[in-house]
Amino acid sequence: RVAPSSKMMENKVFMSFTFYSTILILKMYVVAIITGQVRLRKKAFANPEDALRNGGLQYYREDPAVERGNLISLFRAHHNDMENIFPFLFLGAIYSLLDPSPTVARIHFFIFCMGRIVHTIAYLLQLKAPTRSVAYGVAQLPCFSMALQILLATIPYW
Repeated sequence: RVAPSSKMMENKVFMSFTFYSTILILKMYVVAIITGQVRLRKKAFANPEDALRNGGLQYYREDPAVERGNLISLFRAHHNDMENIFPFLFLGAIYSLLDPSPTVARIHFFIFCMGRIVHTIAYLLQLKAPTRSVAYGVAQLPCFSMALQILLATIPYW
């Protein structure tokens, strides 16, 4: 077990941010692994070298069932995660340095994390609208809040 330095442990906001960020990164890995498993099961590879390694060039193809079904949902979920989680990582790290209330910060991080998890579940299970849109919108609220607080804190240095 790697023990964080005592200075890191003193920053409760940063430790909370680290916890939720790690959950989100692990979630992204799970989606990527599921994507690969679906491709293997359907034998529909996007790259010729993957097809060759898994049975031959005949599997270098687009499988309509794969493209219209779970795989396209997985791709979209993963792409959407990159568009949203990466900015969260930046905003959350900077926000953690502003010495916000640990409780308020934890609420920000929790809401974002839960929103992204629900968003992914809605994509993968193809839940009816507006579940995914609501999850997306809810997850954006803490990001906008953190961005606004960062801007307000840095205006004097502009």
